[in-house]
Amino acid sequence: MLANPTFWTGVAFFLFLGLLVWMKVPAALGKTLDDRADAIRKELDQARRLREEAQDLLADYQMKQRQAEEEAKAIIESAKREADALKIESERQLKESLERRSKIAEEKIGRAEAQAIAEVRSAAVELATAAAGKVLAQRAAGSTGQSLIDQSIRDLKGKLN
Repeated sequence: MLANPTFWTGVAFFLFLGLLVWMKVPAALGKTLDDRADAIRKELDQARRLREEAQDLLADYQMKQRQAEEEAKAIIESAKREADALKIESERQLKESLERRSKIAEEKIGRAEAQAIAEVRSAAVELATAAAGKVLAQRAAGSTGQSLIDQSIRDLKGKLN
């Protein structure tokens, strides 16, 4: 049995295992594996936290984007309402301006008509006065004299105006 190589291989193997146990290699190996598992666990926890933070940021940005879109829609609607109100106000002001100008034009036409009528009346009075003066002068040339004619013409002008 002492000459059997399998026996000595078995003894060497057990001595090697004893040496490993005596040098606390299994405990060091277990500690190394435990440390590695803790490091992996910590990395997974950190990755999970980072993922949750990223999801929170994404949700926050999506909410801000929706709010910005709603604000943009509100601004557009407000601008449309203001444009419509401005259009209506401009149309009203234009209508008032046209009415005012039309009224002023009608007043100018009325004044021009009145002035023309007054000028025509004045011309008619002058012509009538001159004609009456000629007729009276011809009739009274011999009978009453020039002073009576002049007085009649002056009286006639005052009564016609």
